[in-house]
Amino acid sequence: MAAVAVLGAWVPTLGQAQNSEDSLRIVDLQSVEVVATRATKTTPVAFRDISKKELQEVNFGKDIPSILQFTPSVVVSSDAGTGIGYTGIHIRGTDPTRINITANGIPLNDSESQYLYFVDVPDFTSSVDNIQVQRGVGTSTNGAGAFGASINMQTQNFSATPFFSLDASGGSYGTHKETLSFGTGLLGGHWFVEGRLSNIGSDGYIDRASAELNSYFVQAGYCDGNTTLKFITTNGTERTYHAWDYSSKQQWATYGRRYNPSGAYTAADGTQAYYDDQIDYFHQQHYQFLWNQIFTDELKLNVGLHYTNNFGYYEQYKESQKLYKYLLSSELGSKSDLVRRKNIDGDFYGAVASLNYRKNRIDAYLGGGWNKHDADHYGTLHWVREFQGNINPDHTYYDNNGRKIDGNIYGKLNYRFLEGLVGYVDLQYRHVNYKMTGTSQEFSDDKQQRPFDIDVNYNFFNPKFGLSYQFAGGHQVYASYGLAHKEPTRNDFEDQMAESQEVKPRSERLNDFELGYRFNSRYVDFGLNLYHMSYDNQYVLTGAQDANGEMIARNIKDSYRMGLEAELQVRPFDGFVWNLNGTLSRNRAQNMHLNVMDDDWNETPVNVGSTHLAYSPDLILNNIFSYEYKGWKASLMSQYVSKQYMTNSGFQSYVDEATGEQVSAMIDAFFVSNLDLSYSFKLKGVKRITLGATVYNIFDEKYESNGSCSMYFKQDGGKVKAFHNADAGFWSWSTYSCQAPIHFLAHVSVNF
Repeated sequence: MAAVAVLGAWVPTLGQAQNSEDSLRIVDLQSVEVVATRATKTTPVAFRDISKKELQEVNFGKDIPSILQFTPSVVVSSDAGTGIGYTGIHIRGTDPTRINITANGIPLNDSESQYLYFVDVPDFTSSVDNIQVQRGVGTSTNGAGAFGASINMQTQNFSATPFFSLDASGGSYGTHKETLSFGTGLLGGHWFVEGRLSNIGSDGYIDRASAELNSYFVQAGYCDGNTTLKFITTNGTERTYHAWDYSSKQQWATYGRRYNPSGAYTAADGTQAYYDDQIDYFHQQHYQFLWNQIFTDELKLNVGLHYTNNFGYYEQYKESQKLYKYLLSSELGSKSDLVRRKNIDGDFYGAVASLNYRKNRIDAYLGGGWNKHDADHYGTLHWVREFQGNINPDHTYYDNNGRKIDGNIYGKLNYRFLEGLVGYVDLQYRHVNYKMTGTSQEFSDDKQQRPFDIDVNYNFFNPKFGLSYQFAGGHQVYASYGLAHKEPTRNDFEDQMAESQEVKPRSERLNDFELGYRFNSRYVDFGLNLYHMSYDNQYVLTGAQDANGEMIARNIKDSYRMGLEAELQVRPFDGFVWNLNGTLSRNRAQNMHLNVMDDDWNETPVNVGSTHLAYSPDLILNNIFSYEYKGWKASLMSQYVSKQYMTNSGFQSYVDEATGEQVSAMIDAFFVSNLDLSYSFKLKGVKRITLGATVYNIFDEKYESNGSCSMYFKQDGGKVKAFHNADAGFWSWSTYSCQAPIHFLAHVSVNF
């Protein structure tokens, strides 16, 4: 198995304490918890494994998306511009809410938003042993369905020998990271305790986009020849200044590229000011209990129990707000500046399990999970400018509860028909019940607050089939088909409610075809993968942001993503490695309908045919040169991303009717490179010391990784025209997330 091969590095260490047979059994035990949802070398899907060594070489404080940046088909974004704070990841063009993320097989995606906010799990990479990124439908997994990709993380395995390490980095924009890790080794031959304490901070490249992140990780457990019991708890706390509103090119001309409009308001004296507490605060506590059991050489069991507590809020200064939407009235006027908080207090708990049977030609799994999410959402007011008297500190203007039960069961079978030929079947049934009750933040035209009254059930059957054939030593070909379904997110329901009570969000369906070739030899590894992902009612980001600053997605009835992924690794001589990967893709909406306005602002749907899907570049190229010699290492990592549409309209620009100017609706192509240099050596009493420095964006590229855009449409000479008109109440220009120019981090690692 690929997972066993990755873990094989532990054998010599464990062997110091036990004989070879016991060491191999312990390695096998530690791998049980991940193999059920992992792809192996015979699985006919596209995937990439990232080892602990690879993670350590780039883990200097940036969030997990930045660490995965140079893997195939990946584009990352950073609100602060430095990769610390709010970061996002797109794989094959799909947004983060459609990417399934697990740790030890336990889901990490928030059940309602279906998003993992990596800022809530700071420095989690320091506690991860390896990561597998599957592209496409992939294998059956726990949690929200993979609808474009999945990221499967395994936390660190225990070490049989004691260790202590200190990692620190610091550099541009006040960025710093301090991580202390320790392990007791095996105590009494069976018990172990390990932990990590981390502090990360940054001022951000964007104005005021600061982040203060703290976390810890503790695991303790028991292990013998057939059983491993492991308890894990990890905590993350973050305080991040908002930077998700982005800025326009018009604003850059006045304020510069680092301008952050979040928190801006007009002070009493008429000057522009910025609210100090325009922040996001969140605390997340995770608990996992894992039981791995080897019954016989053929039969193995993994069980995981988990509980997560979430509490947090984001606070915003909002100008000229309609008071009735906050359940207030004032003799001083119907509108006012105010400060509001949007709060969440929730619990997530459940269980996952898998049973593996392997003998002769059969490798079979039976697994599944049951999870429940229960969260209260409520908005509170903390200050109102135009108001007589004092605001009740407990004044709540919306209050609702979301409960979601998600259960699945799957069976997987790998069957070897003959030498080299393996058939793959993976069948999953998934049931989802989602209830939302209480009051929403939306109001009808007659000023009535809209209630949440949602109780929906989804039943999904997700089959996957494939064949893999290995021949002539290192050659392999494979083909697979997978069907996947996905339910709408909380935001999908709420954003749709703001527009229409009649139109309901619909679940999505994906048909995924994969065809690939792999070649492995002593000096060269090579892979090609063709994919065609055909969607029914795919949720795609529209480019627009809602009143909270979150990106809006809408169902597109017919759409597809197809492409060619290529990977190459060349090792011509000792110490030198050349990694190259690229994705050439075509991402389209079919029979796209735009709401076209007449002179009276009445809308009529017009079919404009095939259009580009938003945030889906046609070309992504990654190149890494690395060389190691007697403790020295140098790596040059480069990425090219082609231009991206920010809407699904097919328009690359729109007309500003006030000026007649053509305004871009595109994210420009960019090419960015990082240079890393390090030196590792030993001293008496110290296992290893590593000193290094990384220069990010070494060629000082001025680029943007994300953005937002909305536009209106009207008929002009028989053709549809895109335009912007401030009188229509449209509030958003094309805005962009600017990334930091050349910057650096120095880093040191000391291991005892």
